[in-house]
Amino acid sequence: MNYLLTIEYEGTRYEGWQRQKKTTQTIQGKLEQVLSRMTEKEIEIDGAGRTDAGVHAKNQTASVHLAKKWDPKEILQYMNQYLPEDICVKSVEQVSERFHARLWAEGKCYSYRIGTDEQKSVFDRKFRYHLGETLDVEAMRRAAQDLVGTHDFKSFCGNPKMKKSTVRTITDIVIEESEHEIRIVYTGNGFLQYMVRILTGTLIEVGQHRRDADSMPELLERMERKFAGVTAPAEGLCLERVFYSKK
Repeated sequence: MNYLLTIEYEGTRYEGWQRQKKTTQTIQGKLEQVLSRMTEKEIEIDGAGRTDAGVHAKNQTASVHLAKKWDPKEILQYMNQYLPEDICVKSVEQVSERFHARLWAEGKCYSYRIGTDEQKSVFDRKFRYHLGETLDVEAMRRAAQDLVGTHDFKSFCGNPKMKKSTVRTITDIVIEESEHEIRIVYTGNGFLQYMVRILTGTLIEVGQHRRDADSMPELLERMERKFAGVTAPAEGLCLERVFYSKK
């Protein structure tokens, strides 16, 4: 039987999503450990994507094949009983045998929160990058418009040895401003390693008037990581949703 898990986690104390030999502190590792205990078999799950160390998720997804049929409610209750308090399985549903959380994903939505107050918020410090200065949001929005669409995002890829295609489609970038923070929401068909954080670091530099708002087309054409902005810190990033048209 094949199941789809929807998972929420605070990534602060974890070394990212992907299971690693050098540490037990990964989201995938914790989930597989509990599922293996429940089924008394070695279990491996397939996540929709690999969030980096320190990155959070509200609706990460993963698929898992189990040898026998389980009641989804039973899986849900068991996992949440034994998972650490900063990981929660929000839902479990049976899906088609061919379904694969990563291969069937048609898009993702990420948000990035930037604190603009002079003082760091004690309660939001794990979920917001404290920049501590105001930004030119209108300039950032102008720059973001040139990043929407289908482009080669090699300049925004954190993996210099990337051999696969670096072409991706961003369908929307929304920049919201409130009294204490700026929130950037990215929606697209997929994102490269560190791509959202590099995009954010670049847009922050635009907002600081350290980079011209109209320079994004040239930056895309250069296709070299060194020309883009800094990689924004992990704590401000959250995977909001993974999109599927069929399961």
